[in-house]
Amino acid sequence: MALTNPARNQIKKLKTEYSRLCKGKDSLLRIIDESELSESVFNSNAIENSTLTLKETERILLELEISRDISVREVFEAKNLARVMEYTRSKAGGSELTSELLLLLHKMLLGNINDDYAGRFRKPGEYVGVGTYIAPAPEKVESMIESIAIDYISDIDTYFVDRIAKFHLAFESIHPFCDGNGRMGRVIINYQLSRFGFPSIIIRNKEKRDYYEAFGEYHKSKKTKLMESIISLALMESMHKRLAYLRSDTILPLVEYAKKQKKSVNAILNAARRQTVPAFREKGVWKIGNFD
Repeated sequence: MALTNPARNQIKKLKTEYSRLCKGKDSLLRIIDESELSESVFNSNAIENSTLTLKETERILLELEISRDISVREVFEAKNLARVMEYTRSKAGGSELTSELLLLLHKMLLGNINDDYAGRFRKPGEYVGVGTYIAPAPEKVESMIESIAIDYISDIDTYFVDRIAKFHLAFESIHPFCDGNGRMGRVIINYQLSRFGFPSIIIRNKEKRDYYEAFGEYHKSKKTKLMESIISLALMESMHKRLAYLRSDTILPLVEYAKKQKKSVNAILNAARRQTVPAFREKGVWKIGNFD
């Protein structure tokens, strides 16, 4: 099921303003991207059950000491994913995602974590599953990845969010790698969004239940509606954040904004989650640009 027209219209409206205001503001947008790198890394790794906190992720990326013993693997998971995110951001203006680039990114992602698996698809005998779901046989991986890539590139009539959601669901269902599939899939989403001229999004660990439910929905009936909703809401939030800074709004915590507007905090928070108010999160705290 395709994304609803009201959601499309809202994204179109935000994109028009974003495209207009971002001219000549490359340095500001770069600062925003850099400031939320640790948040992006933290959430993507947390979805894969990393024990690192956001603060610990920040300190690792800044090469600072951490007050507890953590595994070498988790340190490299944070550093490697940050490196991949920064690299793809610089490459998104180039070609569509190819198998060669995908394998290079995967090698960067798993370097010093599992070099036996890094930079290659699953080999014969390497079967994987998630919960009760069993991924396709390794012999089918390469042709299936090529097939969904061709479908994605050639499907120019489908709305871009729907295309990206469908690709993400198909990619994760193929599970082409022995390790790192989820993190790679979320990197690809942002690579694709960037090629449409949109900022990066964060799929948050706090919404992991809905995210996993979207895969269950897809495996059961090939429906993509829930993933389309997850991506579209995250995209609206990302643009609301950048627009607040591009307009030089006074940015308030949502709780303070609700008091100022004499409205229920819960009502405003619910509106924020639905993106019917221009709210966004920074380090997990809901905020809003006060442009009244």
